Amino acid sequence: MINHILTCHPAVDCPPEGQVSATIKVLPAHSLVLSYCLQSNLHHLSIPEKQRPASVDGLWKHTCFEVFIAIEGDSRYQEFNFSPSGQWASYLFNDYRERRDWHSDHVYALNVEQTETDLQLNVIIPFSELPLIDNSKTLQIGLTAVLEAKDGSRSYWALHHPADEPDFHHRAGFVYTIEPHFF
Repeated sequence: MINHILTCHPAVDCPPEGQVSATIKVLPAHSLVLSYCLQSNLHHLSIPEKQRPASVDGLWKHTCFEVFIAIEGDSRYQEFNFSPSGQWASYLFNDYRERRDWHSDHVYALNVEQTETDLQLNVIIPFSELPLIDNSKTLQIGLTAVLEAKDGSRSYWALHHPADEPDFHHRAGFVYTIEPHFF
């Protein structure tokens, strides 16, 4: 498991200090295990309060961790948002920002630990929640995060920012790959 450092998009104001990283692990024929770590002075950030676990739209408007998952050569992709509140959202797209009607009843158990300087979020995505997976093709993944400051401004973090403005849906940002023999 490799720790991947996300970078803040240069077109937005970024917190003066801090680091966002993510790890991804494959449990073969079972699931993806994601771990996000935010190291910063959390007093400058707006961290959503614990809520009842539920699927909630619009989490990206506040501090949250995201993952985008696609299959190489296919325009379809999925987006998952995970909030420190314990809430989540999952979406399926036919093409760039072309959202498809899809709903999952899966309940995600987000493990969130927070101190004054660290926020750790861990989640498991079962392969059953990834209807696009093709065991013969490479997975392309975008690991991302949105951080909301106390003043309401947001910074956007990713492994790669391919556009002049923050755009996590841009397929050139799905730079982490998992070869089929790993899942």
